[in-house]
Amino acid sequence: MFIESEQVRTILIQCILLDTYNRKDGIMAKSESIEDICPMELGINILSGKWKLQIIWKIYTKETLRFNELQKSLGNITTKTLTQQLRELESEKMITRTVYPEVPPKVEYTLSDIGKTIAPVLKSLCDWGTSYQKDLRKED
Repeated sequence: MFIESEQVRTILIQCILLDTYNRKDGIMAKSESIEDICPMELGINILSGKWKLQIIWKIYTKETLRFNELQKSLGNITTKTLTQQLRELESEKMITRTVYPEVPPKVEYTLSDIGKTIAPVLKSLCDWGTSYQKDLRKED
C-alpha cells in the first residue's frame, strides 16, 4: 500500500501529539491544556503501556505492596521497567510511594485517592475478561 507524503506527515504529527505527554506536569504538550484533551485520550495516555494496568490491578488487590513483592507478582518485568512505570504512575498521581527511614530502605506503594477512582473500571475489565474466557471455552 502506497501512502502519500501528506498522509505520512499527518500521521507523524498525530503520533507526535499523542506522544508528547509530559509526565512531569501530568498534562499534554505545552500548547495543549488538560481541558483541551479528549478525556478518553487522557485516560489512554495515563494507562498506556504493557504494565501500567497490571501494576494498578496488583496494588488495588493487595492495597499495599513493596517493590519486590510487586515485581514478583508481575513475573517477567525488569527492575528498570518497573521503576520507570512506578515513577510515571506516581507523577500522574495514580499511586502513592511511601519511603520509611530504615536500613535497608522500605518503600511501599498504594493507590492514591485519584487512583482508587479507577477501581470500578478495573472490576468491569476483570469481569469482562472472565466472561471472555468462558465464551472462548464454550467455542472449544
